Amino acid sequence: MNVPLVRAVPRDASSRAALPAARRVVVKIGSSSLTGPDGLLDVGALRALVDVLAARHAAGGQVVLVTSGAISAGIGPLGLATRPRDLATMQAAASVGQGMLVARYTEAFAAHGIGVGQILLTAEDTVRRLRYKNAQRSLSRLLALGVVPVVNENDAVTTDELKFGDNDRLAALVSHLVKADALVLLTDVDGLHDAPPSRPGARRIPHVGDLAEVADVPVTARGSVLGTGGMVTKLESVRIATASGVPVVLTRAANAAAALAGEDVGTFFAATGRRTSARRLWIAHAARVRGRLHVDDGAARAVLGGRASLLPAGVTRVDGEFDAGDPVELVAPDGAVVARGLVAFDSHELPALLGRQTAELRAALGEGYDREIVHRDDLVLEPRARARARAPR
Repeated sequence: MNVPLVRAVPRDASSRAALPAARRVVVKIGSSSLTGPDGLLDVGALRALVDVLAARHAAGGQVVLVTSGAISAGIGPLGLATRPRDLATMQAAASVGQGMLVARYTEAFAAHGIGVGQILLTAEDTVRRLRYKNAQRSLSRLLALGVVPVVNENDAVTTDELKFGDNDRLAALVSHLVKADALVLLTDVDGLHDAPPSRPGARRIPHVGDLAEVADVPVTARGSVLGTGGMVTKLESVRIATASGVPVVLTRAANAAAALAGEDVGTFFAATGRRTSARRLWIAHAARVRGRLHVDDGAARAVLGGRASLLPAGVTRVDGEFDAGDPVELVAPDGAVVARGLVAFDSHELPALLGRQTAELRAALGEGYDREIVHRDDLVLEPRARARARAPR
């Protein structure tokens, strides 16, 4: 049954009750829910999901679908016995499977009179300002045109250094990018349990107000044979989404309609933070850091104060090789990471700048070398480090 959306209803990020009226929802489905054990795409499962999303669309809602399954869909056609483990074969399987996957989605949504638009992303698309702006603009325009964006990681060209790690994390980042009212993670287990679900007596946890409540719940990082994620990656995506103001429902794919209707299925994770700028979220979560900048105590405290950029005078050592614009960590003298940011220089340029005042650099090297190494607008502080800085010494 379609539930009409009431767009004027105030947004409530702490209760399932708001889900039926949520205007914009990101739904992520994993590989294990879309493919059979032989590696072939389960077209029936795909169509069942599309039926649910099409009903939401017909009720006036906007849906962004983040889908896994490209590599898995390519296993059968390539004659592979199992999911490949080497990067080149994974890329080949994704190249073959992605075409199959989007063709099936196009066909299934077309049966409901709905168009789809494919969006393939790498982590690089989310840390470079121009690229994430382009992704944001494309997604927004597709939604405005009544099209369902179908998002996947670009596994055909991505490398270990550029991967999001799992589409769960990608879905959390996309939910913030499109300013979603909720994120629904569909998997092969019905939510978070207080013990491994296969263990007799394990109970589903229906509501989590804060992830600290379930910090002691045993979870596994291992996913299914056909997938790459596990409960660890799902909870990481929950942490990213809820900390940025987006509530999350985690449940099995068969419960998609019930989850969107606000019924008591899976686990509901209430939003715990406020929405921040997309840029800061990308810096904090989108890509692996490429290096480390070790800073002195004065620089660490200045950065943690929230109003200071990182200047050459405060940097004592550089680790790793990176280019200007890459994400790096700022490390205090005691080894604690205090912030993440986008560096303004290539790594090979920095040794000549370390410990020197900007006036000195201007006189010795000329204009352009007297700027910040990491500008404060490109810095995201580590919450635990901020708390430590406020503690009395």
